[in-house]
Amino acid sequence: MRLKNKSVLITGGTSGIGLATAKLFIAEGARVAVTGRDESVFERVRVELGEDALVLRGDVRSIGDMRAVAAKVKEKFGGLDVVFANAGRAFPSPLNDIDEELYDDIMDINVKGVVFTLQAVLPDLRKGASVILNTSFVAQTGKHGISLTAAAKAAVRSLARSWSYEFLDRQIRFNAIAPGAMDTPLLSKWGMSDEDLRNIKLELAKTIPAGHMGKAEDIAYAALYLASDESSYVVGTELVVDGGASQL
Repeated sequence: MRLKNKSVLITGGTSGIGLATAKLFIAEGARVAVTGRDESVFERVRVELGEDALVLRGDVRSIGDMRAVAAKVKEKFGGLDVVFANAGRAFPSPLNDIDEELYDDIMDINVKGVVFTLQAVLPDLRKGASVILNTSFVAQTGKHGISLTAAAKAAVRSLARSWSYEFLDRQIRFNAIAPGAMDTPLLSKWGMSDEDLRNIKLELAKTIPAGHMGKAEDIAYAALYLASDESSYVVGTELVVDGGASQL
């Protein structure tokens, strides 16, 4: 029960990494609220997380949505001890393929979404709260033809550093997790056939020293460490969870 009596908000918490983290945090004693945009999965998520969890519609790109989420969380929990700004978007983006729509989509979800989330919940963060930002190993590798996502995640990494100093007076800790190639539903949003998706996963696995792609639970356990009091002396860092891929 490493998170007993702690209140948590996880954005993008209705699938993949966010959902796995919500399940783990609840098992560790936390009260959890998750956000998502696809309301068709909300009932299933409520069943999976239990009746005490909050499942809220919220688009992180909208300050109005995030303020509404913050108000509902405050009403239910009173305040927040942990925020996992997990909602994000990754998509292949060779330079010549980047148009205005793709640029706005990736930058708004990954960067604006983090800023608006923290603006909305900042008044409700308790002294000593832990904030975890989701970055990516691609910001360090410069590989994979995914430059726009890498740039967005590098910006989020910078936010973690800056905010670590900005909120020292409130003893709020900011840290980041950089997932590697993860076998989550995010890849299915790339619009590939099932066969192409399987081939992509096989090729990605070959580039990872650990020999396989990561699971959502791998990131959930890293988030648990940063959310718990065990990491109380960890401030402004980025925990890379990529099976060694960024070391090549």
